[in-house]
Amino acid sequence: MARISLIEMEAASPEVKEVYEQKLKGKPGNAQKALAHRPDMLKNFLGFYPSVGRSLERKLYELIYIRVSLINQCYYCTQHHLASSKRVGITPEDWAALKAGDFTRFSEKEQAALVYASKLTTNPHGVGDADFAVLKQHFSDPEIVDIHLLTGLANLTNRFTDPLGLEVEFPAEKI
Repeated sequence: MARISLIEMEAASPEVKEVYEQKLKGKPGNAQKALAHRPDMLKNFLGFYPSVGRSLERKLYELIYIRVSLINQCYYCTQHHLASSKRVGITPEDWAALKAGDFTRFSEKEQAALVYASKLTTNPHGVGDADFAVLKQHFSDPEIVDIHLLTGLANLTNRFTDPLGLEVEFPAEKI
């Protein structure tokens, strides 16, 4: 159960209702309902969130988001990204491999990004030139920025959703 109130459509200010209707097509998730306590932050976040990681293939985006969320044990984000990952062909076997930290089933490019995202999540001060040398074999500088920011974004949302007690809005998947 959420540790703070969630702003439902009926109780939303006109400013928040407009965001719910226009940006979220009338279907805000619990994270957006929590952010609605800060309408400017909600608007800014909804503008920023979809801009991160867009130079990356959607499959890689989802692999990174799931891996980071699993490391952080963020149930809310993991469930949301398991659901969206199905649309890009990521399988339950892929989920299990991500959970185990076994990236051998993925391409070299995906492995490089997953190793980097894992290290950035667990030991950010340990990231060094050697880590970037591996990334540069597979990614352009703009893509590296996206991998870096996507990892940070996942870490941010992981620390926002679960600690607030936000519940998943749909049936959960098992890994």
